[in-house]
Amino acid sequence: MFKAVFLQATLLLVAVVVAAIFFGMGSALSLLVGGMAYLLPNLLFVVRLSAAAATGHANAASFFVGELIKVAATVAILVGAQSIIPDLQWIALLIGLFVALKANLLAFLLKT
Repeated sequence: MFKAVFLQATLLLVAVVVAAIFFGMGSALSLLVGGMAYLLPNLLFVVRLSAAAATGHANAASFFVGELIKVAATVAILVGAQSIIPDLQWIALLIGLFVALKANLLAFLLKT
C-alpha cells in the first residue's frame, strides 16, 4: 500500500515540475495543493489500515469508516485551500487532484 502512495507522490512531483516549467509557479502551487488534498488523507488512511492489520483489528467497517474520513478530509482541504490561497487556479488544482487519483490506477496496473 505504501508503494502506491509513493507512486502518487512521485507522479505528483513530476506534474508539479512540468507545471512550474511551462505554466509558472502559481499553476504549480495550485497543482500541488490539488494533489496533496488527496495524497495526505490517502497516506493517513494507509497508515491507519496498516496499523489495524498489524494488530488484527482490520475489518470491513474500519475500512469504510477510513474511506469516509478520507473523502471528508479531501473535501475539507479543497474548501480550505480556496479560502487560504487567494490566487488559486482551479483548473490546475483539479489536474493535480486527477493526477493523484489516477496514480492509483497506475499502481493497480503495475501491481504494486
